[in-house]
Amino acid sequence: MQLLAATNNKGKLREYKRMLEPLGFEILSLSDLSLQADPEETGSSFAENARIKAGYVCALSGLPALADDSGLCVDALDGAPGIYSARYSGGSDEDNNQKLLQELKDVPMEKRTARFVCAICCAWPDGSFTETEGVCEGKIDFAPVGEEGFGYDPLFLSDEVGSFGLASPEEKDAVSHRGAALRELVARLKEENRV
Repeated sequence: MQLLAATNNKGKLREYKRMLEPLGFEILSLSDLSLQADPEETGSSFAENARIKAGYVCALSGLPALADDSGLCVDALDGAPGIYSARYSGGSDEDNNQKLLQELKDVPMEKRTARFVCAICCAWPDGSFTETEGVCEGKIDFAPVGEEGFGYDPLFLSDEVGSFGLASPEEKDAVSHRGAALRELVARLKEENRV
């Protein structure tokens, strides 16, 4: 089954391909179809933003479209950066990480609890949606560690595998928010007889 990934994020695209292609899905990128799509994320939750992106790309292409909205929610910051994770600083991933470290500079490790949240939506040409969510609990480190992953991964200490910046792709996939949401999505697609 072909699914068009409604993202320009190369890290997310790699994870989709790595986790879904072995299960028989063909993951297409926007660039594979020479499509430009960057719908405005006007939702107030990860799930709403995932639905906006998937629905937009599905309508644009006529193909089933897979989108996620995900981010980091830090308890000491009342859930920030949350749905604004990718644009927290207005700059690069490194800028986002530096802003987060600055915001947490006086917070001790026991109060640096956080979670990655991922809402995934698959939009279908018939107008229906299949939606799931995954969560990964952890803490925010005091400095970036490792070079694996993307985004906030070098700062995130997963309860299961430690730093996402040091975890192999397979270790991260097994416990990550996106991995959990994608596994649930595959189960739902089987229940719905889509695959």
